[in-house]
Amino acid sequence: MEIATQEPLNPIKQDIKKGNLRFVANIFPYKGYIWNYGALPQTWEDPTHTDELTGYVGDNDPIDVCEIGTKVCARGEVIQVKVLGTLALIDEGETDWKIIAINIKDPEADQFNNIGDVERLKPGYLAASIDWFKRYKVPDGKPENQFAFNGEFKDKDFAIKVIKSTHAFWKALIMKKSPTEGINCTNTTVSGSPSLCSEPDAATLLNNLPEFGMGDSTAANVDQWWYGKKN
Repeated sequence: MEIATQEPLNPIKQDIKKGNLRFVANIFPYKGYIWNYGALPQTWEDPTHTDELTGYVGDNDPIDVCEIGTKVCARGEVIQVKVLGTLALIDEGETDWKIIAINIKDPEADQFNNIGDVERLKPGYLAASIDWFKRYKVPDGKPENQFAFNGEFKDKDFAIKVIKSTHAFWKALIMKKSPTEGINCTNTTVSGSPSLCSEPDAATLLNNLPEFGMGDSTAANVDQWWYGKKN
């Protein structure tokens, strides 16, 4: 599933690649995602800006979050998280920050305050995250992803600076002070935004959508393991 950034109000929708339903491969020994995978609202990695920390432009998406708590969240669930650190993925020549965080309502949340606590309390989780992000596109015939800082996770303070930077890019985007790069900025909450729409107009947009119906059948390989080279 993806945030459909090119559609009004940016709904969560099934991701499609080259006309086919897109799913995350089961890269042995991982079954799908290994965290609750989501994004921070009101952030944007600007594809026209070269990140001075990584040397690569942004990926034109909200900043991603890997939530490491004990609960498996429902699709579309909104939670408040405590930021712990970040990883700088370089995905096909673009900066793709991954924020490591934990749900503030998680029973173990008080024990996690920075990135070092993840390795201390969940040994192997960060290494598994590196391995997952490095290889997750290989089943599609693409090369392994790379990382800035030699794959080093940065701490909470560093991550918060990155979040604040991407929030500033989002503010420029939503106020049309920077190129929109195909993103639909229609919203119901940001006063002064040229793309602000009323709640009745938003309801009309939703009511005009096609009715829910059965989609295409899922390909058999979605539930298969992918075994490949692990460096």
